[in-house]
Amino acid sequence: MIEYIVGKIEELEPTQAVIETRGGVGYGLNISLNTYSRINETQDPDNVRLYVVEIIREDCYALYGFYDKVERELFLLLLSVSGIGGNTARTILSAFSPAELQSVISSGNDAQLKRVKGLGTKTAGRIIVDLKDKVAAIGIDTADGLAQQNPQTNMQNIDSFVADGAIQALAVLGYAQNASKKVVDKICAENPDITVEQVIKQALKLL
Repeated sequence: MIEYIVGKIEELEPTQAVIETRGGVGYGLNISLNTYSRINETQDPDNVRLYVVEIIREDCYALYGFYDKVERELFLLLLSVSGIGGNTARTILSAFSPAELQSVISSGNDAQLKRVKGLGTKTAGRIIVDLKDKVAAIGIDTADGLAQQNPQTNMQNIDSFVADGAIQALAVLGYAQNASKKVVDKICAENPDITVEQVIKQALKLL
């Protein structure tokens, strides 16, 4: 079992990171939006450690990477719920910061969970019932989360790089391009200085 991978970030997208280890091997890891944000903030991109979860099936071998053990623990808890796979768990951890997800589950807020693609009423309810006590036992920094920008309106200042990156990431997470584009364009128009991760985080709660 791979516990973690340490190395240089060679490629970084909102849904994937490629780390080259000192041995010259490049590992492609599926990541959440929170981990993407944390990697972007690091002062040492040549020496990043991602904690790993391996998902092995007959038709798939996938690595998921997390910037800290808390997010990985939440990912594993989500996987323990019937009907939740790796991509859905990753999407949930992109829609909510660890602190937000702990709050949503602990408070029984299934309406918030149902906003995530692939989660119906039964699955959202199952997450709350199965994990309510377990997430309460996890030590999570309540200050965790992405800062939100104040709404502004200036369509001319939309950064096409930000919008395109957000739309591509949402497509990887399973959202239709046309629907994503409408939501992303609206978010960018209201927040001209917004970052890719902030766009995606807001879009995941609107789509």
